[in-house]
Amino acid sequence: MQTFVLADLKAHGKFVNKDTVAGGYGSHFRADSVMTRLAKNIRFIFQNLPSIQLGYVASILARAGHKVVYTQGEQVKGDVALVLTSIVDYKHECSWAQQARKNGLCVGFLGTTATHMPELFEDVADFIICGEPETACWALAAGTNLKGRISSAPVTDLDSLTFPRWDLIRSKRFGYVNRGRFGLTRAVPMLTSRSCPEHCTYCPHRITASFRARSESNVLDELTELCSRYETVHVVIRDPLFTLDRERCFRIAEGIRERGLKLSFECETRMDDLDEELIRSLHAAGLREIGFGVESVEPATLRRVARRFIPHEHMKRMVTLCWKLGISTTAFYVFGFLQDTEESLEATIRFACELGTTRANFKILTPYPGTPLYKQLKPLIFEEDWEQFDGYTLNFKHPVLTPRRARLMLGMAYSRFYFRPSQLMNLVGLHQYSEAPFFSRADAWSWRRQDYFDRPWVSQRKGSA
Repeated sequence: MQTFVLADLKAHGKFVNKDTVAGGYGSHFRADSVMTRLAKNIRFIFQNLPSIQLGYVASILARAGHKVVYTQGEQVKGDVALVLTSIVDYKHECSWAQQARKNGLCVGFLGTTATHMPELFEDVADFIICGEPETACWALAAGTNLKGRISSAPVTDLDSLTFPRWDLIRSKRFGYVNRGRFGLTRAVPMLTSRSCPEHCTYCPHRITASFRARSESNVLDELTELCSRYETVHVVIRDPLFTLDRERCFRIAEGIRERGLKLSFECETRMDDLDEELIRSLHAAGLREIGFGVESVEPATLRRVARRFIPHEHMKRMVTLCWKLGISTTAFYVFGFLQDTEESLEATIRFACELGTTRANFKILTPYPGTPLYKQLKPLIFEEDWEQFDGYTLNFKHPVLTPRRARLMLGMAYSRFYFRPSQLMNLVGLHQYSEAPFFSRADAWSWRRQDYFDRPWVSQRKGSA
């Protein structure tokens, strides 16, 4: 029996998301305005999901009889350490690994960054797992000594995997804010499928392996196990397109009801995969939040990056239905496509406010290694520090935007969306009042006031182009 140390390192002085965020590259939310600083602090406190990759790895190692120890930064004793990697905090991960090796541990790295950028870790690694980690970890569990770059083939039958061991992955802030309740609820991530069948050129979710899905019975068995372990549980389904197979979703929702499972869950998807019947069925099974990508308000911009356009009216109908049912919504937007101008970004911000989702997440286009976008933009990339590929920093020569202007537009987006009086009503659960004429006038006033404060840098627009 060996002792395996699973390291999901907590970043120093910054908020970092890893694992399934940005396809596993991770993101670093940088705050430089009142609104973004508030958003960062909220994320730091509440958005603290454990690593689903390490959950599966812990299950494999423990099932083979090994001892599993989890750390978020402390140096602990053991035989082999497995470090979850990210592009935004890889220097810290390397530093921790270097010290662990001095303490006598054999150190390996896993994750998307280790897979596609193994050169970042070679100087401090005994081995690097390239690919989904389960196949390599089965070899580790069987006693194989891994050295150098290890190719780990993806598991074709996802139902064959044992469920993640969350009892072995413990965090001090292992919780999540449930919109319908004040307080913390136990939350765990889940993948009911892996990879993505879409072909968006900027998305890293599909670059490691092809798309595969678990059977609905296997998904329901895991949900049943979670409900037996925790009195209240919130499941964060991290599939990029959970509702891709409409009939499968109906069967999962029906199974949750038939088994009498008491849980809530959220998912990410495309809005054109949703309709009223499906949303109502999922809501009856416990759906309480939906995240979806809008990216840009311009259809031509989306076509250039191979993303299918979703009619705005359909999105608005689905968001309205979600408000009616008590399902919160988060829309994702991306700034910095080559066709973007500051005027088109302002139009996207206005649309985000008009769409009226519960929350909005604005990011800056990042050419992640391994994506078609990276190959396209490589001659334009000027940033040499990989930690700046964080989802919130412009790191290539844009036809119109400079890094500073992109950050100003990002700050504008967060302040215009979250500082609306109607949005304050939404956040406290009083959406029925937010559409009253008074709040429409108050929103218009708020936009004009923010226009006044933004005027000094907006007036420089022509000179910055």
